[in-house]
Amino acid sequence: MVAVAAALCLVGGGLSVPAVSAAPLDRAAALDAAAETYRPAIHYSPTKNWMNDPNGLVFYEGVYHLYYQYNPQGTRWGNMSWGHATSTDLTHWTEQPLAIPGDAESDIFSGSIVVDKDNTSGFGTAENPPLVAMYTAAYKTGEQAQALAYSTDAGQTWTKYEGNPVIDRDQNDFRDPHVFWYDGGTPESSYWVVVTVEADDHKVLLHKSTDLRNWTELSEFGPANATGGVWECPDLFPLAVDGDPSNIKWVMVVNLNPGAVGGGSGGQYFVGDFDGTTFTAESTVGSDTLPEGTTLAGFDDGTYNGWTVDNEPGNWKNGPFASAPATGPIDGQQTVTGFAGTGLINGFNDGDWPIGTMESPDFTVDQDHLNFLVGGGNHPHVDGTQLANDPPAGSELLFEGFEFPDQQGLADNGWAVTGDLADGTNPSTSGGEFFLGQKRINTFDGGPKGDDNLGTLTSPEFTIDKSHLSMLVGGGFRPEGDAQALEVQLVVDGEVVQTTAGTNDGALNWKSWDVSAYQGKAARIVVVDDATGGWGHLTVDHIVLADAPAQVRSNETSVNLVVDGEIVRTATGSDSETLDWKSWDVADLAGRAAHLQVVDNNRAGWGHILADQFMLADEPAQSRLVDYDWLDWGRDYYAGVTFDNAPDDKRIMIAWMNNWQYGEAIPTGTWRGAMALPRELSLETVDGAPKLVQKVVDQTAALERGDEAFTLGATDIADGETALPAAAEGSVYRLDATFSAGDADSFGLSVRNSADGSQRTPITYDVASGQLSVDRTRSGDIGFDADFPSVETAPVALDDGKLHLELYVDHASVETFAQGGRATITDQVFPDPSSTGVSLLSSGGTARLESLTVTPLTPSMFTDPAAVASLTPAGAAQTVETGAAIAGLGVTAANAAGEPVAGADVAYTIEGPARFADGGTTAAATTGADGSAPLPAATAGPGTGAVSITAVSGGVSRLLPAVTVVAPATRVDVDVTITGVKRGGSVVLTATATNEGSTPVRLSIPTAFGELKVASLAAGRTKTVSVDTHLSRVPSGSFRVTATAPDGTRETFRVAYRGTGK
Repeated sequence: MVAVAAALCLVGGGLSVPAVSAAPLDRAAALDAAAETYRPAIHYSPTKNWMNDPNGLVFYEGVYHLYYQYNPQGTRWGNMSWGHATSTDLTHWTEQPLAIPGDAESDIFSGSIVVDKDNTSGFGTAENPPLVAMYTAAYKTGEQAQALAYSTDAGQTWTKYEGNPVIDRDQNDFRDPHVFWYDGGTPESSYWVVVTVEADDHKVLLHKSTDLRNWTELSEFGPANATGGVWECPDLFPLAVDGDPSNIKWVMVVNLNPGAVGGGSGGQYFVGDFDGTTFTAESTVGSDTLPEGTTLAGFDDGTYNGWTVDNEPGNWKNGPFASAPATGPIDGQQTVTGFAGTGLINGFNDGDWPIGTMESPDFTVDQDHLNFLVGGGNHPHVDGTQLANDPPAGSELLFEGFEFPDQQGLADNGWAVTGDLADGTNPSTSGGEFFLGQKRINTFDGGPKGDDNLGTLTSPEFTIDKSHLSMLVGGGFRPEGDAQALEVQLVVDGEVVQTTAGTNDGALNWKSWDVSAYQGKAARIVVVDDATGGWGHLTVDHIVLADAPAQVRSNETSVNLVVDGEIVRTATGSDSETLDWKSWDVADLAGRAAHLQVVDNNRAGWGHILADQFMLADEPAQSRLVDYDWLDWGRDYYAGVTFDNAPDDKRIMIAWMNNWQYGEAIPTGTWRGAMALPRELSLETVDGAPKLVQKVVDQTAALERGDEAFTLGATDIADGETALPAAAEGSVYRLDATFSAGDADSFGLSVRNSADGSQRTPITYDVASGQLSVDRTRSGDIGFDADFPSVETAPVALDDGKLHLELYVDHASVETFAQGGRATITDQVFPDPSSTGVSLLSSGGTARLESLTVTPLTPSMFTDPAAVASLTPAGAAQTVETGAAIAGLGVTAANAAGEPVAGADVAYTIEGPARFADGGTTAAATTGADGSAPLPAATAGPGTGAVSITAVSGGVSRLLPAVTVVAPATRVDVDVTITGVKRGGSVVLTATATNEGSTPVRLSIPTAFGELKVASLAAGRTKTVSVDTHLSRVPSGSFRVTATAPDGTRETFRVAYRGTGK
């Protein structure tokens, strides 16, 4: 893609981005992008850099426009501007130049675009009405307000309105406008409406305008249902219930981050009514009642009631837990909701910095479930970790732990330093957390440029005399394939034999290498910082040799159940200040003594835990989130918004296929972020209430290669796993399957399986709970962020005992549609390219597969413009006789964008009774400028029967229309002449017959003097027969000739005779 530097200039009283011609992705760039391991084949992703929320979805003059949040300068969030892509079919997208860039005053946050067809804004003319964008101007001062830009050239260039902002509430969390035209039935009651959010307060604000410049507040909606994170990217639109135009409901979409049902960011929706002023939801869920059970701790009496509290010393408010329960939020904390009664455990005393633990008195497990409320940070307990930060026992400290005398730097102690790191400020006494001692290596503080410092630090040699080398490492991380190197290297014999790095976290933690293979050898440590931008640094401390690896320090914010000194159950928050129910099945612990442990061992963002209302109960408590309506139950469907003017009044949604919990760390290389497949929305009555139902847009079907599909009919699925044959394998396909439960406890299938079983993404249905799940805990690369491995579930009811699944699988994603789109689960996965297997699953019995089809999908993104993606047959089925020419057939070749491909080689193969001109069964052709390649000259026969002609080009094969060869039809074609010759006084009549047909004939020519008869005249032969008239003269006239073929075909005609004699 052409790089665009968008300067700003004053045009007509506004700021305008100069016009830059859009250029299609050139072939080299397309091939480079397509070769990237996780590059989506059928989902939109930018050629490079960071992308998040879809913005400005609009259909104009036959083109779908997708604008989006974009960082033109890197692969992480920042420098927010609007990127732009266009499509005519919602599947093939062309990246356009940067649309609306941020500037020195503000970044360009999310928004929407309308076609101002009546030029109500005055930004265009009646003949050329404008496109008008409303976006959030995120000012560098922190304030957010709504601003306008307009385009009069079909969305290619934009001018910022000189009167911006147009809606300003002096707020720092007021954003994400979505504008639509409200038709109230009369001109007076029709106007523009915009929905925005006050994100932290969980409110949607509605304003109206007649000119898009001046706005009046209408009403507010919220808080309601899920409020565990900030509300963002609202949308409001009408839909007919069950397709009935007389029953219209309005749908309010509210995305939130974090606090979604899958964890992290996601989208919820409300169904209700909108009267032009107020949206009234009918799907809001009221507050729950406390489940029945025995309360172990409720924290409502102002004390911790016997719990042991161990707070880190030295914090002003005795954090994290203080000496008594909190009664709500603590200074600087967002609103805390969802707790029961008046008190709760709140680990936010002194903010996220302090660490500590709490432990309950022992109790006896005497009921089947332990229910409690939990919130706060999402940092789970990991077995095998330590709460302390101790090095391995008996370890040997290298380089004095960097605790060199003051005024001495690394170079003074034998280290080689280069680049920006050569200024002598390492080791540093600042940067990072959980270091040991006072000093450490920090490449941020070790030079003049912070994260943009570049250089290396190479240690003096040391001898590896133990089996493991461990160190504390923090700071940044660059994924494999990134152009920037940021790592700690172990160098032996001049070769790099091990590397490690941070995790984009200021907290140092233990990293260990097994170095037993290098014992006795000299080695060096090299710190390489060739990275710039966010997290472009490393922090390193306390390098040790030991006979065992260091135990990783836990960063958990957790609630744990401890029995006999072992953690047997654990839970964490969801990066949300809203507590929700968690339930543990503890039936197997009946009669055992246990105690609860609450841990805050994290100093970073969301480094606190919330907990309340611990109860033993006979029944499990249910998460409140499952009672709400969700756009998607997976982890990777966020900021979903819709086209307001799609053709045929369809409501089409596009969402960002990522999650803020780990989105900046996904291992995609030169770009980050993709869009989910566009979905058409409808409202259907489900269990008595209108619910959103989603399907992939119809245009996606054009990518299906149905003639290559793998199908499997009804079959039992035995307990365990059944691998499907290689014909079902792939990495880009649609999969349709219908199951019956049989007597199985659970059933389903697994995709993107590796040959050795180490990688797999199972999609399974649990019969007892009625839950569909997608498990990506072994889906491939899951180590880039602790929040990524996960299992997503959605409640799904069987239809007449059957489950129908429709999956869209791409190189790095699985989109699952259940029961015709009544529930969807969208998850990213990062398997190896070779992990292409598909298998059927059943557990606890035998399930039944009713049907399965795996249909390969032709890539629609980053395809070679010169590569053949499709062959369209030309001509129609025909029947020809042996010996006749086969004509009018051929193919037309097109690339993935549907454009003709010229100069493509096409190989034709004939099977059956036909041959090419050289007598062979193969022939070659080349496509012309229009992409067509007519079938080379071919002749029917020898023989008769069906002919199959296949065209192949670039790996794409297509069968031509059918040809049937038949034997020639019987053709009687005889030339007869009759003459009279006088012999001995009488006339002798002589008939000369030539058979010009294709079959033998017999001839009969009756005369008054006797029959002129030929018993058999072969094709191509001539015979003469005579009869004596015994007359001296035969007058002129004609004789009737009958020619008969062996099959009875008969031809009758008359032959003139010129009289002879006197």
